[in-house]
Amino acid sequence: MDFKDKVAIVTGAGQGIGLEICRQLVAHGANVILNDLDAVLAEEAVVKMDRKNGKCIPFAGDSGDIAVIKQMVDKAVEEFGKLDIVVANAGITLFGEFLSYPPESFFEVMKVNLGGSFFLAQAAANQMKKQGFGGSILFMSSVTGHQAHENLAAYGMSKAALEMLAKNLVIELSPYKININTVAPGATLTERTLRDKDYFGTWENITPLGRPASVNDIAQAVLFLVSDNSKHITGQSLVIDGGWTSVSPSPYKN
Repeated sequence: MDFKDKVAIVTGAGQGIGLEICRQLVAHGANVILNDLDAVLAEEAVVKMDRKNGKCIPFAGDSGDIAVIKQMVDKAVEEFGKLDIVVANAGITLFGEFLSYPPESFFEVMKVNLGGSFFLAQAAANQMKKQGFGGSILFMSSVTGHQAHENLAAYGMSKAALEMLAKNLVIELSPYKININTVAPGATLTERTLRDKDYFGTWENITPLGRPASVNDIAQAVLFLVSDNSKHITGQSLVIDGGWTSVSPSPYKN
């Protein structure tokens, strides 16, 4: 997959899956705007990255803020002259029982997971339409958008909604040669999940392929879906979970 001279925005990319997506895009020649809410994390991520083949610029800001979204798109065009790829990776998980789930948690999840993705896609698509040569947009969903997970009603709802949004936007974006898809990761080893000492062992036992995903497992699928190799794929969701959704044992009840 050759991304030479392609220009991408990846949100929520200071660490974890987002960072690996940026690392792989840059390694394959892309110029990338790396967004994270944490300015220090964004700066550190770029400094550590091998940038022999492509460039990477940190961009700190709340990916759920419409003003920040516009600034990101403007920055990509200002620095690199165009925008080819957007990966709306940023998202937050706020656990809580449905019967007592607070409104402030609900609306924060929707603002970042849905609002941020919706309006980033909108801003990017308008730029791609203006350019006239198409582009690729990818939403980061989750297996929780496919299977119920305890204490994740709001989060799962937001992820399922992203998959429907991608399907719906096929109608409006296809005339401009913009394809749009989602990736739905299952259990994945990241800095956040590895804070739980039982995480690997739990998911090793209940994942048919015998291990949780690595960030590279997810990033490679993302790269395919935003590459020129998949221009005829749009409105689809790819689940990457080692087979977990086929059997769906709960990680909480063994």
